[in-house]
Amino acid sequence: MTKYYPIKSMIEWIFAAMLFLIVLPILLIVGILIKIEDPTGPVFFIQERVGKDNKLFNMYKLRSMRNPVIINEQELSHDDRMLKVGQVIRKLSLDELPQMINILKGDMSFIGPRPLLVEYLPCYNKKELRRHDVKPGISGWAQVNGRNHLSWEERFALDVEYVEKCSVLLDIKITLMTIQKVLMKADIVEKEVDYILAFDEYRKRQWEQEKVTNNVTPLFTQAVSFDSGSLVQNRKSEMQ
Repeated sequence: MTKYYPIKSMIEWIFAAMLFLIVLPILLIVGILIKIEDPTGPVFFIQERVGKDNKLFNMYKLRSMRNPVIINEQELSHDDRMLKVGQVIRKLSLDELPQMINILKGDMSFIGPRPLLVEYLPCYNKKELRRHDVKPGISGWAQVNGRNHLSWEERFALDVEYVEKCSVLLDIKITLMTIQKVLMKADIVEKEVDYILAFDEYRKRQWEQEKVTNNVTPLFTQAVSFDSGSLVQNRKSEMQ
Protein backbone atom coordinates (compact mmCIF):
# COMPACT_ATOMS: atom_id res chain seq x y z
CA MET A 1 0.00 0.00 0.00
CA THR A 2 1.36 3.45 -0.94
CA LYS A 3 1.60 6.73 0.99
CA TYR A 4 -1.34 8.04 -1.04
CA TYR A 5 -3.87 5.69 0.54
CA PRO A 6 -4.32 7.49 3.92
CA ILE A 7 -5.63 10.67 2.23
CA LYS A 8 -7.66 8.76 -0.37
CA SER A 9 -10.66 8.25 1.94
CA MET A 10 -10.92 11.95 2.82
CA ILE A 11 -10.79 13.02 -0.83
CA GLU A 12 -13.37 10.42 -1.84
CA TRP A 13 -15.74 11.32 1.03
CA ILE A 14 -15.85 14.97 -0.06
CA PHE A 15 -16.37 13.99 -3.70
CA ALA A 16 -19.05 11.42 -2.76
CA ALA A 17 -21.00 13.99 -0.73
CA MET A 18 -21.13 16.39 -3.68
CA LEU A 19 -21.88 13.69 -6.24
CA PHE A 20 -24.62 12.15 -4.10
CA LEU A 21 -26.57 15.43 -4.18
CA ILE A 22 -26.27 15.46 -7.98
CA VAL A 23 -27.47 11.87 -8.50
CA LEU A 24 -30.17 11.98 -5.80
CA PRO A 25 -32.92 12.97 -8.31
CA ILE A 26 -31.89 10.00 -10.50
CA LEU A 27 -32.12 7.65 -7.51
CA LEU A 28 -35.59 9.00 -6.66
CA ILE A 29 -36.87 8.57 -10.23
CA VAL A 30 -35.45 5.06 -10.60
CA GLY A 31 -36.79 4.15 -7.15
CA ILE A 32 -40.30 5.21 -8.20
CA LEU A 33 -40.03 3.16 -11.42
CA ILE A 34 -38.95 0.09 -9.44
CA LYS A 35 -41.94 0.43 -7.08
CA ILE A 36 -44.34 0.92 -10.01
CA GLU A 37 -43.15 -2.27 -11.71
CA ASP A 38 -42.86 -4.34 -8.52
CA PRO A 39 -44.71 -2.64 -5.62
CA THR A 40 -44.17 -5.54 -3.20
CA GLY A 41 -40.36 -5.36 -3.17
CA PRO A 42 -37.95 -2.78 -1.74
CA VAL A 43 -36.12 -0.16 -3.79
CA PHE A 44 -32.71 -1.18 -2.48
CA PHE A 45 -31.06 -4.57 -2.49
CA ILE A 46 -28.97 -4.80 0.69
CA GLN A 47 -26.47 -7.59 1.14
CA GLU A 48 -23.67 -8.26 3.60
CA ARG A 49 -20.23 -8.13 1.99
CA VAL A 50 -16.59 -8.29 3.11
CA GLY A 51 -14.70 -5.01 3.45
CA LYS A 52 -11.31 -3.77 4.58
CA ASP A 53 -9.53 -6.01 7.11
CA ASN A 54 -12.20 -8.70 6.50
CA LYS A 55 -14.85 -6.65 8.32
CA LEU A 56 -18.45 -7.18 7.22
CA PHE A 57 -20.75 -4.38 6.09
CA ASN A 58 -24.11 -3.94 4.35
CA MET A 59 -23.70 -2.95 0.69
CA TYR A 60 -26.49 -1.03 -1.07
CA LYS A 61 -27.61 -1.49 -4.68
CA LEU A 62 -30.72 -0.50 -6.62
CA ARG A 63 -32.87 -3.61 -6.94
CA SER A 64 -33.02 -4.85 -10.52
CA MET A 65 -34.77 -8.20 -9.94
CA ARG A 66 -37.91 -9.55 -8.33
CA ASN A 67 -37.52 -11.57 -5.16
CA PRO A 68 -37.34 -15.35 -5.77
CA VAL A 69 -40.80 -16.61 -6.83
CA ILE A 70 -41.99 -20.22 -7.01
CA ILE A 71 -44.41 -21.07 -9.87
CA ASN A 72 -45.58 -24.66 -10.39
CA GLU A 73 -42.99 -25.81 -7.83
CA GLN A 74 -40.18 -24.22 -9.86
CA GLU A 75 -38.28 -21.07 -8.96
CA LEU A 76 -38.28 -18.37 -11.65
CA SER A 77 -34.98 -18.13 -13.51
CA HIS A 78 -32.60 -15.17 -13.36
CA ASP A 79 -33.94 -13.80 -16.67
CA ASP A 80 -37.60 -14.21 -15.66
CA ARG A 81 -37.00 -12.33 -12.41
CA MET A 82 -35.29 -9.37 -14.09
CA LEU A 83 -37.37 -6.19 -14.00
CA LYS A 84 -37.75 -4.21 -17.23
CA VAL A 85 -36.38 -1.15 -15.48
CA GLY A 86 -33.75 -3.47 -14.02
CA GLN A 87 -32.38 -4.21 -17.49
CA VAL A 88 -31.82 -0.49 -18.04
CA ILE A 89 -30.33 -0.13 -14.57
CA ARG A 90 -27.83 -2.91 -15.29
CA LYS A 91 -26.87 -1.62 -18.76
CA LEU A 92 -26.17 1.88 -17.40
CA SER A 93 -24.61 0.55 -14.16
CA LEU A 94 -27.09 2.69 -12.19
CA ASP A 95 -27.52 -0.13 -9.68
CA GLU A 96 -24.15 0.81 -8.15
CA LEU A 97 -25.09 4.46 -7.39
CA PRO A 98 -26.40 3.78 -3.84
CA GLN A 99 -22.90 2.59 -2.92
CA MET A 100 -22.02 6.26 -2.50
CA ILE A 101 -23.87 5.84 0.79
CA ASN A 102 -21.30 3.17 1.65
CA ILE A 103 -18.51 5.62 0.79
CA LEU A 104 -20.04 8.26 3.06
CA LYS A 105 -20.32 5.65 5.84
CA GLY A 106 -16.65 4.75 5.39
CA ASP A 107 -17.27 1.19 4.19
CA MET A 108 -16.17 1.63 0.57
CA SER A 109 -14.15 3.72 -1.87
CA PHE A 110 -14.85 4.81 -5.42
CA ILE A 111 -11.91 2.71 -6.60
CA GLY A 112 -10.83 -0.62 -5.09
CA PRO A 113 -11.41 -4.38 -5.32
CA ARG A 114 -15.11 -5.20 -5.61
CA PRO A 115 -16.65 -6.41 -2.31
CA LEU A 116 -17.56 -10.08 -2.57
CA LEU A 117 -19.87 -12.42 -0.67
CA VAL A 118 -19.26 -13.36 2.95
CA GLU A 119 -19.38 -17.08 2.17
CA TYR A 120 -16.28 -16.67 -0.01
CA LEU A 121 -14.19 -15.59 2.99
CA PRO A 122 -12.87 -19.03 4.04
CA CYS A 123 -11.90 -19.84 0.44
CA TYR A 124 -9.16 -17.27 -0.19
CA ASN A 125 -5.49 -18.13 0.07
CA LYS A 126 -3.10 -15.80 1.89
CA LYS A 127 -2.16 -13.80 -1.20
CA GLU A 128 -5.77 -13.39 -2.35
CA LEU A 129 -6.73 -12.04 1.08
CA ARG A 130 -4.50 -9.03 0.41
CA ARG A 131 -7.39 -7.61 -1.62
CA HIS A 132 -8.93 -6.82 1.77
CA ASP A 133 -5.99 -4.61 2.81
CA VAL A 134 -7.86 -1.66 1.28
CA LYS A 135 -11.49 -0.60 1.18
CA PRO A 136 -13.56 -2.23 -1.56
CA GLY A 137 -14.61 -0.02 -4.45
CA ILE A 138 -17.52 0.69 -6.77
CA SER A 139 -15.11 0.04 -9.63
CA GLY A 140 -11.65 -1.48 -9.68
CA TRP A 141 -8.62 -2.56 -11.68
CA ALA A 142 -10.17 -5.96 -12.40
CA GLN A 143 -13.50 -4.41 -13.48
CA VAL A 144 -11.88 -2.27 -16.20
CA ASN A 145 -9.73 -5.18 -17.40
CA GLY A 146 -12.41 -7.75 -18.17
CA ARG A 147 -14.85 -7.82 -15.25
CA ASN A 148 -16.83 -11.10 -15.25
CA HIS A 149 -14.98 -12.36 -18.31
CA LEU A 150 -11.89 -12.92 -16.13
CA SER A 151 -11.14 -16.07 -14.18
CA TRP A 152 -11.12 -15.78 -10.40
CA GLU A 153 -7.31 -16.03 -10.37
CA GLU A 154 -7.05 -13.19 -12.90
CA ARG A 155 -9.45 -11.02 -10.91
CA PHE A 156 -7.61 -11.52 -7.65
CA ALA A 157 -4.20 -10.97 -9.28
CA LEU A 158 -5.43 -7.58 -10.55
CA ASP A 159 -6.92 -6.77 -7.13
CA VAL A 160 -3.61 -7.45 -5.39
CA GLU A 161 -1.75 -5.48 -8.07
CA TYR A 162 -4.01 -2.51 -7.28
CA VAL A 163 -3.28 -2.82 -3.55
CA GLU A 164 0.46 -2.77 -4.25
CA LYS A 165 0.39 0.09 -6.78
CA CYS A 166 -2.46 2.26 -5.44
CA SER A 167 -1.86 5.87 -6.50
CA VAL A 168 -3.65 9.03 -7.62
CA LEU A 169 -2.72 8.37 -11.25
CA LEU A 170 -3.93 4.76 -11.13
CA ASP A 171 -7.25 5.83 -9.57
CA ILE A 172 -7.71 8.48 -12.26
CA LYS A 173 -6.90 5.92 -14.96
CA ILE A 174 -9.43 3.43 -13.55
CA THR A 175 -12.06 6.17 -13.24
CA LEU A 176 -11.64 7.21 -16.89
CA MET A 177 -11.65 3.59 -18.06
CA THR A 178 -14.82 2.96 -16.00
CA ILE A 179 -16.61 5.91 -17.60
CA GLN A 180 -15.56 4.67 -21.04
CA LYS A 181 -16.85 1.14 -20.38
CA VAL A 182 -20.16 2.44 -18.98
CA LEU A 183 -20.70 4.60 -22.07
CA MET A 184 -19.74 1.72 -24.37
CA LYS A 185 -21.74 -0.77 -22.24
CA ALA A 186 -18.72 -3.06 -22.28
CA ASP A 187 -18.25 -6.27 -20.22
CA ILE A 188 -21.82 -6.13 -18.89
CA VAL A 189 -23.35 -9.51 -18.05
CA GLU A 190 -27.07 -9.69 -18.73
CA LYS A 191 -27.85 -13.42 -18.85
CA GLU A 192 -27.50 -16.01 -16.15
CA VAL A 193 -25.47 -18.33 -18.41
CA ASP A 194 -22.80 -15.64 -18.72
CA TYR A 195 -22.14 -15.56 -14.98
CA ILE A 196 -18.84 -16.94 -13.77
CA LEU A 197 -19.05 -19.90 -11.38
CA ALA A 198 -19.46 -18.77 -7.76
CA PHE A 199 -16.04 -18.55 -6.12
CA ASP A 200 -16.79 -20.87 -3.20
CA GLU A 201 -18.00 -23.57 -5.60
CA TYR A 202 -15.06 -22.91 -7.92
CA ARG A 203 -12.54 -23.27 -5.09
CA LYS A 204 -14.23 -26.42 -3.74
CA ARG A 205 -13.90 -28.02 -7.17
CA GLN A 206 -10.23 -27.07 -7.22
CA TRP A 207 -9.70 -28.74 -3.84
CA GLU A 208 -11.56 -31.85 -4.97
CA GLN A 209 -9.47 -32.03 -8.14
CA GLU A 210 -6.31 -31.63 -6.07
CA LYS A 211 -7.47 -34.42 -3.81
CA VAL A 212 -8.10 -36.74 -6.76
CA THR A 213 -4.85 -35.83 -8.51
CA ASN A 214 -2.61 -36.21 -5.47
CA ASN A 215 -4.70 -38.84 -3.69
CA VAL A 216 -4.47 -36.76 -0.53
CA THR A 217 -6.69 -34.31 1.28
CA PRO A 218 -5.73 -30.83 0.01
CA LEU A 219 -4.01 -28.72 2.61
CA PHE A 220 -5.57 -25.31 3.10
CA THR A 221 -4.61 -22.93 5.86
CA GLN A 222 -7.55 -20.70 6.63
CA ALA A 223 -5.92 -17.28 6.92
CA VAL A 224 -8.95 -15.44 8.24
CA SER A 225 -11.16 -15.72 11.29
CA PHE A 226 -14.85 -14.81 11.44
CA ASP A 227 -18.06 -15.71 13.26
CA SER A 228 -19.22 -18.84 11.45
CA GLY A 229 -22.55 -18.76 13.28
CA SER A 230 -23.18 -15.26 12.00
CA LEU A 231 -22.14 -16.37 8.51
CA VAL A 232 -24.76 -19.12 8.41
CA GLN A 233 -27.42 -16.89 9.93
CA ASN A 234 -26.78 -14.06 7.47
CA ARG A 235 -26.24 -16.12 4.31
CA LYS A 236 -28.38 -14.60 1.55
CA SER A 237 -29.02 -15.37 -2.09
CA GLU A 238 -26.52 -13.75 -4.45
CA MET A 239 -27.90 -10.99 -6.68
CA GLN A 240 -24.80 -9.31 -8.05
